Amino acid sequence: MYACSKSEEEVTPEEKKITFSVPSNFPAPVYNFEDNKLSNAGFALGKKIFYEARLSADKSVSCGSCHQQFAAFTQLDHKVSHGVNSCQGKRNTPPLFNLAWQKAFFWDGGVKNIETSPLNAITDACEMGTDIQTIVAFLKNTAPYPDLFKQAFGSTEINSQLILKSIAQFTAVLVSGNSKYDKVMRKEGGISFTSTELAGYNLFKEKCTSCHAEPFFTDFSYRSNGLDLLSADEGRSHITGVAADFGKFRVPTLRNIEYTSPYMHDGRFYSLDEVLEHYNSGIKASTNLDVQLKTGIPLNITEKEQIKAFLKTLTDNEFIKNTLYSES
Repeated sequence: MYACSKSEEEVTPEEKKITFSVPSNFPAPVYNFEDNKLSNAGFALGKKIFYEARLSADKSVSCGSCHQQFAAFTQLDHKVSHGVNSCQGKRNTPPLFNLAWQKAFFWDGGVKNIETSPLNAITDACEMGTDIQTIVAFLKNTAPYPDLFKQAFGSTEINSQLILKSIAQFTAVLVSGNSKYDKVMRKEGGISFTSTELAGYNLFKEKCTSCHAEPFFTDFSYRSNGLDLLSADEGRSHITGVAADFGKFRVPTLRNIEYTSPYMHDGRFYSLDEVLEHYNSGIKASTNLDVQLKTGIPLNITEKEQIKAFLKTLTDNEFIKNTLYSES
C-alpha cells in the first residue's frame, strides 16, 4: 500500500484522513508514530510550520525554502543551501522523503532522531539563524498558532517538543514509493521496463547496488567516493572523531534523482552525465577511498544511457505533485 496516495483532484488534510502506510515493497520503518500520534490537525500544523518563513532570523527563510516539493524537497539548482541574509552553507540540501526509515540524518549522520533534526536548520547561522525559544515565543503570540496547537495536541500550550513533533508528523509522512520502478517491482497493472530500462537495471544491480541498495537506493552507510584527494569538508569524522571517517559522507538515495540536481555533498555535479563520468574516469585515489571504487566503475556510452534510463524510473511524480504536501 502506498502512503498518502490520492487522485488527481485536490485533497486537503481536512477532506482526507492522513495516514502513514508502508509500501508493500518496503521494510518496516524505524519511526512509527507510537509516541507522536498522527492526526490531520498535527499534520496540518507541522506543514504550516514547515512553510513559515517568519520563523527565521530575517523572516525570509522557511524549511520549505531549501526543501522545495517540485525538486523532491531539495533546493533546485543550488550547489549548497541558501539561508538568511543570503548566506550560503557548505553542503548540498538533501531531499526529504522516506525519512521514517532513516536511523540518522544529514550528510554526516550527526542527528539520530527525525524529531530533533530540524534544530540544526533552526540554529545554523547560514540557514534559519535563530533558536527554538524565539520560535516558541513567536508561535505563542501569533494567530492562528495557539488554536492550531489546541486542535493538534489538545492544549494551547506551545513548547519545543510539540513544535518538533508536529513537524515530524509532516515530514515522516513524506513517503515516495510509487515510481515506475515500484510499480514494476509490485507487478502493478502490467507495467514493465522498456528494453533500455531493463538493461540499465541489470547494469545497476551489477555495478551500483553495493552502495545504492534497493528499495531505498542507499544502504545508509558513509563512504568516500573519490571526489578529492584532500577534502575541505571533514564529513563523517566531524561527528565520530575517527580519522578513517575523514571525507566520508552518507550514500544518498537515488530516488527522484531526475529532480534533485545538483549532486554530491557539495553540489559539484549538475547532471547525471557528470556523475556517471566521475565513476567512470574521475575517481581520485585517497587513503579513505571506498574499497569498491579502487578501480572505478567502467561505463561505455551505451551503458551510461541505459543506467540513466533506469534511474529515471525512480521518479515518483505522484509524490512530487501531491498537493497534500504543498504550501497552498
